[in-house]
Amino acid sequence: MTERRVRVRFAPSPTGALHIGGVRTALYNYLFARQHGGDLIFRIEDTDSNRFVPGAEEYILESFKWLGIPFDEGVGFGGEHGPYRQSERRDIYKKYVQILLDAGKAYIAFDTPAELEAKRTEIANFQYDASTRMQMRNSLTLPKEEVDALIAEGKQYVVRFKIEPNEDVHVNDLIRGEVVINSSILDDKVLYKSADELPTYHLANIVDDHLMEVSHVIRGEEWLPSAPLHVLLYRAFDWEDTMPVFAHLPLLLKPEGNGKLSKRDGDRLGFPVFPLEWHDPKTGEVSSGYRESGYLPEAVINFLALLGWNPGNDQELMSVDELVQLFNLSHCSKSGAKFDYKKGVWFNHEYIMMKPDEEIASLFKPVLKANGINVDLYSDVFLTKVVSLVKGRVNFVKELWEQTRFFFVAPTEYAEKDVKKRWSEDTPRIMGELMEVLRGIDDFSSKASEDIVIGWITEMGYHMGNVMNAFRLSVVGECKGPHMFDITELLGKEDTLARIQRAVETLK
Repeated sequence: MTERRVRVRFAPSPTGALHIGGVRTALYNYLFARQHGGDLIFRIEDTDSNRFVPGAEEYILESFKWLGIPFDEGVGFGGEHGPYRQSERRDIYKKYVQILLDAGKAYIAFDTPAELEAKRTEIANFQYDASTRMQMRNSLTLPKEEVDALIAEGKQYVVRFKIEPNEDVHVNDLIRGEVVINSSILDDKVLYKSADELPTYHLANIVDDHLMEVSHVIRGEEWLPSAPLHVLLYRAFDWEDTMPVFAHLPLLLKPEGNGKLSKRDGDRLGFPVFPLEWHDPKTGEVSSGYRESGYLPEAVINFLALLGWNPGNDQELMSVDELVQLFNLSHCSKSGAKFDYKKGVWFNHEYIMMKPDEEIASLFKPVLKANGINVDLYSDVFLTKVVSLVKGRVNFVKELWEQTRFFFVAPTEYAEKDVKKRWSEDTPRIMGELMEVLRGIDDFSSKASEDIVIGWITEMGYHMGNVMNAFRLSVVGECKGPHMFDITELLGKEDTLARIQRAVETLK
């Protein structure tokens, strides 16, 4: 038997913003497909028309574009197995519903919501299954003529899967091993609704995976309870030979570990749970996104990859190519993964450090513009040098502004605590002398200036810390920042002298 080509799919519903757990599922599918030279399919599961949210599909596609997770086929990508939007596949599903009905493996049910509710009141823990189906209004209990007449009248109905009781269903899972569930605990799931002529998730999912030749279904742990039903559906269609291999990923848990990660946790602790900012068209609510919060896509990918999976060694920083090489579903955890959002910040810092200064300088330009700086006045060389001096101090590109503001805006106010500590009666006189020393320096580069100024301080017997801190306070506006002479080299002699003069005049 020839080995099947690896084909996996990510199939979100367009019901709102894409949760970060969904992003991780897509990432694991992507890594698995790439590692095996296979295909990643993007499918939209929109059979629940009541939950459809305008703009959600575009949002999901934009998220993956930003994250750098490309799909091989699907909605927005084309391919030979389309259409890839389930709402466009109605006629395909109808054909397969009929196959099950004709084989006696499914039946038509006319029970109204009120009748179902009455049954739930009558029977504790009511389940529509082998033990109760013969008490209900369906094609198993009604004469064929009546069933045909009700359909002809336009009465709404559903098609239910007929599950035989007391059968052990085996699900082989790449992460959890063999899972065995007895069919008696399963209900006769609804597969199709006449009201909108659409299948439910269960039928559409199986038919699509079969027709799109999906070899592996890698999805969240929350879908594990539906896996036995899917196995039974494959059998009902006689598709056991093409049944995909399952892998159910661990849940993403709250940072404290108690329960599933939700948007509320992000709001409570101040971190995003969506890849991009989301504007809810119904409520108008705006939710933060990783992109707009200043995370680099590579950092988000690396961070997510390690939530519930490990490479089998202590390596933490991995490029996508390295992740593809190392990824192995057997190294996925069975238990949930705590969402350590602080680690996400750490990853972002590390990726800022790894990126070339030129690239960070380019990302910094919009931040400068937002703070009223005309970036055209500064060369790329200048901006790159500024970034190189301070990027080790930040976790996000936007934080560079606080660290570098003084390079672009000369101080007019001075930190009060530093003035109290570092500015004395003698300081204006000493700063005046320092200005004379600086004026006489021809080579204003960092090392040359430092040698001359330190030599002068030593020669004069001044207190090194007091002079240098007053110098820094004059130029920066507070006693912080990178190496002092790296700052003055970038500012130049004229600007440095003007700043000291202003400090002397302001702080008399």
